[in-house]
Order: sequence, then C-alpha cells, then structure tokens
Amino acid sequence: MIDVGEQAPEFSIQDQNGNSVRLSDFVGKRVILSFHPLAWTSVCAKQMRALEANGEAFDALNVVALGISVDSVPCKRAWAESLGIKKTRLLADFWPHGGVAQAYGVFDEEKGYSGRANIVVDESRRVVFAKAYPAATVPDMQDVIDALRVQEQVAQV
Repeated sequence: MIDVGEQAPEFSIQDQNGNSVRLSDFVGKRVILSFHPLAWTSVCAKQMRALEANGEAFDALNVVALGISVDSVPCKRAWAESLGIKKTRLLADFWPHGGVAQAYGVFDEEKGYSGRANIVVDESRRVVFAKAYPAATVPDMQDVIDALRVQEQVAQV
C-alpha cells in the first residue's frame, strides 16, 4: 500500500454517472479514496453508505469522499441507485482493470480486485492517512474523521 508522506498518483476514471474524475479536480480539498472489493456485497454496501452518511462531516472538514472498485460504470450506477447514494461519487476502476488500485498498492492480483482500504490525500496531493482493513470488516469512518481533524490541526500550527 502507498505510504503516508508519498505523493498520490494522478488518475482519471469515471463515476457512476459516466463523468470523468481526476484527483487533480479537487484542488484545495482533501480527498478520501475509499477502496472496496466489489459492488453488490453487504460489507461494501455498508462502507459506501458510511461515506454517504458522513457527508456533512466531510464537507465541514473540506473533504471529498470517493468510493472506488473495479466494477463498471453501469454496475456502479445501478448499485448507487439501489443504495440510495446521492452525493458520494462511486468510481469505476474498470479499465485498465484496477489501474487506480494498482497505483495505490491495494490491488489483489490473485483475486482481481482491490483490498478494502481508506487513503486520505491532502490539498497538496500528499498521502496523510492510509489504512487497510480485513475484507469482512466495515471501515470505521470515525477513524478517518479523527485523522482528518488531527491533520487539520497540524496544518494550522
């Protein structure tokens, strides 16, 4: 997995609505890259719902949350609709297959999809938080929010 302190690789992939998304689109904002193995699984659904549920907290911290998996755009669109996801962008790391997950060191070559991980990139595109989770575990978004608050306090000093 990418290390804290490293520069985050640029990427360009589509969200569930077919819109192109690049890391560089979020100048002046921090970005959570929330990798999950596959759409339509219960743990992944809980992870994406947690991103959506914490939207106001992320907005207050100047953060954009992005859910990323190897699924296709039509799959992500149908899944977002079924989950009631309205604000969180779900990105399709479909082609090249898992390219973003590979760049961030969370792609599982044997299984063909990413592991479960949250990576936070600051305004200068530096990784400030990176944590992998067991496949059957829903990431605790409070850990991410706490890390964002600490990082914000450090930046203000």
